[in-house]
Parts: sequence; structure tokens; C-alpha cells
Amino acid sequence: MKERPRPIHAPMEQFPVVDGSLAPGGIPLPRLADRAGATPFYVYDRAVMRRQVEALREALPDAISLHYAIKANPMPAVVQFLAGVVDGFDLASHGEMLVALDTGMPPSEISIAGPGKSDRELLAASAAGVIVNVESPAELERLAELAGREGYRPRVAVRVNPDFELKSSGMKMGGGPKPFGVDAEKVPALIRRAVELDLDYRGLHIFSGSQNLRPEAIVEAQQKSFELARRLHEESGESIVKLNIGGGFGIPYFPGESRLPLAPIGENLAELLDLHGDALGGAEVILELGRYIVGEAGLYVCRVVDRKVSRGQVFLVTDGGLHHHLAASGNFGQVIRKNYPVAVANRMEEEERESASVVGPLCTPLDLLADRAELPPARPGDLIAIFQSGAYGLTASPTAFLSHPRPVEMVV
Repeated sequence: MKERPRPIHAPMEQFPVVDGSLAPGGIPLPRLADRAGATPFYVYDRAVMRRQVEALREALPDAISLHYAIKANPMPAVVQFLAGVVDGFDLASHGEMLVALDTGMPPSEISIAGPGKSDRELLAASAAGVIVNVESPAELERLAELAGREGYRPRVAVRVNPDFELKSSGMKMGGGPKPFGVDAEKVPALIRRAVELDLDYRGLHIFSGSQNLRPEAIVEAQQKSFELARRLHEESGESIVKLNIGGGFGIPYFPGESRLPLAPIGENLAELLDLHGDALGGAEVILELGRYIVGEAGLYVCRVVDRKVSRGQVFLVTDGGLHHHLAASGNFGQVIRKNYPVAVANRMEEEERESASVVGPLCTPLDLLADRAELPPARPGDLIAIFQSGAYGLTASPTAFLSHPRPVEMVV
């Protein structure tokens, strides 16, 4: 029987190659390793982030606002850079709020979400003027009491748990019973209660899923989000200033995946604005994106410390691992483990290939960064780069596991 061809990764062409090495920001990785002072390290390329935002601006209607979801990568230098190229920020904690406010982004363009906000977070958001995406009736009452006690009038929006989901998404955030947001059928009453409490009601946040590479699924979810927002607006009788329809735009991580086409999404949004814009009272429509803006801009770089062969299989043992990059190890949401795109970063122009597994220094078989990847033969001292590492990398990893040092992060 003829062997079926193995799927391959989408081309990783976002970084140039200089003197045979990957060169984010035009700087060869061996030089960046010296600049970092040690391996492992993360490096994020401003030019790639800017190109991602520019591609979105080109494909989407001018009326759409772009917000960056800081949870994807909260490194202060990344957030500071993005403050100059996006229209707002969306947060998931008080720590992210402080990073966002330090950039000078107007608080009115910053919102905070999360199903278990503490009193400290609610009070801090009220004091700062950040929009609070309320996720339950009890949270609304608690917010009103805390803010009222200090004489603040908090800005609020209602996060909606829609009665649909984003099909084919990597992580479903809405539809059915969920800890996130308020069930759609209960939203009008909650809006009226917010107004009754004299809170500054700003609008709705509808987020149904993430990491989607199918434009038709995103188009369908956005159509349903506009229809739902219009219905909730009419049922509540209150005007909407801002409508956040979430994001869900994915990037290709695994073999066989392709980059998300933006054109059909932009065309659909233009039609939805024409169809529903007047009925929504001219509300500002916000796309909230994290991974799509920063994911492709990042590399995780570690160094080979040993090369060994065990029963015919080559292992490249590195000083990096799952404690720094849990997602690349396959232990952050994957059901069937698949490799992130990986390269021997200082041997980019070598044609010879071998099958090798890249592992870390931890005492667990889970510490696997690449399983039987086709790579140039590598030796101790060579640099291994994991692509698509700009989102949910370091801060999504168990950095205290086995007490190894944290990696450096750099922006170039």
C-alpha cells in the first residue's frame, strides 16, 4: 500500500535568516543569546506584531476597533509597544491592569473580564475607570456596593454567555452551561439592574471561542453575535456604547494547518455593520485578539547540552523544557500530542536531515519539546528555536517546577 504523505507545518517565514541563523529583528540568534546572557530565553519581534496588526487593519472595516487581550502575553515591553498600534486592551487580572495603565492607554479603552474577580480587582477597576465586564448578578451587586462606598461610578459591560458556540474552536468559551458570563436570556434584566444601580452601563462582551482557523466558523459566530446583541439591546431598552464580539482568530501550530484568511471575515463584518449598525445605535464594535497579534512574533530558544542515542533514537537534550513552555510540550490543551514548528536555529541553511527528539532537563517523560522531528544534525552548543511562541508561553508554564531558573524575555 502506498504510504500517504505526512502533513507538514505551514511555512515559518516571519523571521529573516542572517549568516545561516534565524534573526528576529534582524539580529542572528547566537548574538541574541549572548545579549540575553544565558539560554533559554524568549524573544518577541516588534516588526512581526506590527505586520499582524497592519494585516488586520487592511482586511477589516475602518469602523472596527482592535483590542489586544493582554493574557496572551503580558510582558510589559510587549504591551507598551502594542499600546501604540491597537485601540484598547482587555485584561484578566489586576496585575494586567497595572501593566495596561502604565502604557498611557485611556482607561475608557481598557476592560477587565474573568468569572471570579476579587473585591480588590473590582475596586481597583472602579478607581481607575476601567470597564468591568460583569459575569454574574452577584458580581454586579458587589461591584455597586464596593464602588458606592468610595464614591465611584464604575463603568460596566455585561459579558454574555451566548446561546451558540464558535464551531471548530480550540477552546469553547460560550454556549451551554459555562462559568463565563451571564446566560443570554438573563442579560436584559441584569442590564436594567445596572442602570437602576446608577452604574455607567457601556455595553456587551460576547466571546464564544478561541484558536479557530476556519473563516466560515468565525463568520457564523460573528453573525450570531450581532443578532444576539441587537436582540439584547432591544429587550433591555438601554443603548450600547461598545460591543465587544471577541476574537477567536487562530494561528497555525501543527502539521497540516494553514493560516487564517482574513478577507472573508472583513467582508462579512462590513455587511454586518451595514445591516445592524443603526439598530445598535452606532455602537463601537471591538475585536479582541491576543494570540493572533503576538503568537507568531515569538521564539522560545534553548541550547543543546547533550546529544544521545537510545536504541536507535536521537535525543537532543536541552536546557529548556515544559517548565518554560508548557504548550510546546503538548501538556496545555492538546489531546493528541503534536509538534510545534521547531528548528536548529543556527543551522538554517543546512540541507541534511535526521529524525531527532528534543527534550528538556526535567526528570519526567512529559518534558518533550519535539518528538521525532526532521532536523539538521545538531550538537551540544547549537540553538533550538520553537516557533509560534509569542502567546501563552512563559506565563502559561509551571516555572517553579523543579526550581530551574526562569528564562529571560526580550523584545527586538
